[in-house]
Amino acid sequence: MQKAFTNLLLNWNQSGNLRTMPWKGERDPYRIWLSEVILQQTRVEQGLAYYNRFIEKYHTIRDLAMAPDEDVFKLWEGLGYYSRCRNLLATARFIAFERNGRFPDTFEEILSLKGIGPYTAAAIASFAYGLPHAVLDGNVFRVLSRYFGITTPVDQPEGKKLYTRLANELLDTDSPGTYNQAIMDFGATICKPRQPLCQVCVQRNDCEANKLGIAEQLPVKSKSLVRRTRFFYYYIFSYEGGFYIRQRSDSDIWHSLYEWALVETEEAMKGEKKDLMHAVRNAYGNRLKGNIISVSDQYSQQLTHQKINGCFIHMELDHPLPEQLGFRFITRKQLGNFAFPRFITRYLEKHPL
Repeated sequence: MQKAFTNLLLNWNQSGNLRTMPWKGERDPYRIWLSEVILQQTRVEQGLAYYNRFIEKYHTIRDLAMAPDEDVFKLWEGLGYYSRCRNLLATARFIAFERNGRFPDTFEEILSLKGIGPYTAAAIASFAYGLPHAVLDGNVFRVLSRYFGITTPVDQPEGKKLYTRLANELLDTDSPGTYNQAIMDFGATICKPRQPLCQVCVQRNDCEANKLGIAEQLPVKSKSLVRRTRFFYYYIFSYEGGFYIRQRSDSDIWHSLYEWALVETEEAMKGEKKDLMHAVRNAYGNRLKGNIISVSDQYSQQLTHQKINGCFIHMELDHPLPEQLGFRFITRKQLGNFAFPRFITRYLEKHPL
């Protein structure tokens, strides 16, 4: 059954069903690594455009390593999960300066790099170097769980060991890169999370989930995400034609990105100007003087573990902000040079300053 599974996947691959992916046929470990990092938590349709822009601007890992942080974050803007970008820069600089630009060529060395886990290490090792390491991403978990009828939770240690062992047993060691790409694409295009295309699936006759009619119930996860709701009120402080921005520096979401003056509350505010003024003075000092010019509609953004709700308050200041508040004063022309969270850029797209 296992051999039949592997052969069917490889035959499906050879029939021209593979998607056009950034790494298709690519052997350069830098490009494979870059595409893998970009496509973590990102749809291919969105990530491919970012990948192409990165390759166009940073042809080599040394080019990326030499780039200023702000330029790279600006290019990354909109992809989210910005820890990926920080790790990308750290690893690029380590390889460029500590390894003289030479990308590691063993699974263990690749795995030791910052921001690279077992899945990404296996993808780079198999695609770039033809090493026999099986990838295990969401697509692979789903295909294996359904085909073999596995109900062991994928997010438990027992399940991870089981799937890792099975994935490596199924791997075609003669063509590991081809096999890995085939099973990933198969999960993305045929064995999809919702409404899988069982009626045209080459594995349907032997698939346990298809026989039992439980495809959409697999794989099993024991944990459900605990989500919380947060309320962000962004005050766009303007003074004499310029604006005040601040870089996020704590361990919270959107680390290293820029934002307006933020007031976060436990509950939603009603939006009355007097309440909004009271809140911002509580946060930034009673000496803050100015007028609230406008208050936007409510905006929201769903992240993996939390939902952000809030609005934007445009406030014209009577005096410059004190330096100790840590804000940076920029002109309207400079605004496009800084990377902001998607929550902010969505607003700016509709309401350019």
